Amino acid sequence: MNLKLQYISSIKNKTLQITGSKSETNRLLMLQAMYPNIEIENVSNSDDSELMQKALQSNDIVVDIHHAGTAMRFLTAYFAVKEGRETMLTGSKRMQERPIKILVAALRQLGCEIAYEKEEGYPPIRIQGKQPTANQVELQANISSQYISALMLIAASLPNGLSIRLNGKVTSVPYIKMTLSLLKDIGITGTLEGNLITIESNTNALSQTVVVESDWSSASYFYSIVALTDNASITIGSYKKESYQGDSALVEIYKHLGVETIFGQNTITLKKSSKRAELPDGLDLSNAPDIAQTIAVTCFGLGIGCYLKGLHTLKIKETDRLEALKTEIEKLGGQVTITEDTLRLEPSPSIKENISIATYNDHRMAMAFAPLALRTSLFVEDANVVSKSYPDFWSDLQKLGFKIS
Repeated sequence: MNLKLQYISSIKNKTLQITGSKSETNRLLMLQAMYPNIEIENVSNSDDSELMQKALQSNDIVVDIHHAGTAMRFLTAYFAVKEGRETMLTGSKRMQERPIKILVAALRQLGCEIAYEKEEGYPPIRIQGKQPTANQVELQANISSQYISALMLIAASLPNGLSIRLNGKVTSVPYIKMTLSLLKDIGITGTLEGNLITIESNTNALSQTVVVESDWSSASYFYSIVALTDNASITIGSYKKESYQGDSALVEIYKHLGVETIFGQNTITLKKSSKRAELPDGLDLSNAPDIAQTIAVTCFGLGIGCYLKGLHTLKIKETDRLEALKTEIEKLGGQVTITEDTLRLEPSPSIKENISIATYNDHRMAMAFAPLALRTSLFVEDANVVSKSYPDFWSDLQKLGFKIS
């Protein structure tokens, strides 16, 4: 489905409810599979979370998680310690190009039995579930946080718990802390001290209901919309000031782009401020890489430049997001330079009209570019891709006054 986007009305005092965080939901779904006395509320309605639920409930040998990268990493660990269960875990063509070797090597350190079905280091993988005996593992610190969280989520189910030593500079601290916080919420003890994560064995999690906070990365698109307007006000829920999500860094980052955040009772209200838009040079997004696309496009829409760093994990997402950003912004008339982990956008005085934005099977490409409809008419290709994390995105834009055809 290709959509044409046009903006036709002002955005004043609009209210939206955003689905639960995909990151929190997928962690809690895995914990619930191991500790069935947990109840979860405000579960994400994203494709990824639905695929995660379906996979956890499946008794089939072949489990296909399509494009769901988080599910691939988490389920690799989950099925590896599910004693007596054989699983062949596979996914889409792109998923079979995304590396899994670091996690598989770590699980093998614990004594897990995992084999590659095709290319070494990539899905599909065949897993013979068994109870590991080792309780220590080492891996590089600058890898995707999902590898680390996958190990953390199974740790308490192991007879002796688990110690995870991270070698080098840790670049995904907010996601590690999110996992630790969710474990704590259900009564599991874990610590992060320097480069060592320690989680104690616990076979009896607390019987309770955990409420998933709404997704901050989904909120980023509304920060972008407010930044690109003259006088907007949007209230979204359900959010909290002391969030577990690293993407809540939006609050401070978008102050520089003219957006004020007002916290209410489980809501945030985004208002346009009079502050001149200017982002600090060399903004490090290593702890919140999922909002990099939104920030780059916001700056382009505002006609200002930016230099973003800490983006090394973007190259192994649904697409190479750095290359994709460069290609699509330059189609619109911008100028972008990228390296393996940085993006530099030059200030651009104008934006081309009626350009068709390719989305590369990447939900965040579609949603990051959509707010530019406030500055120009544009087309979004394969717009249904947003269902991966935010199925209601286009209908929510219509509620704000965007014309979508």
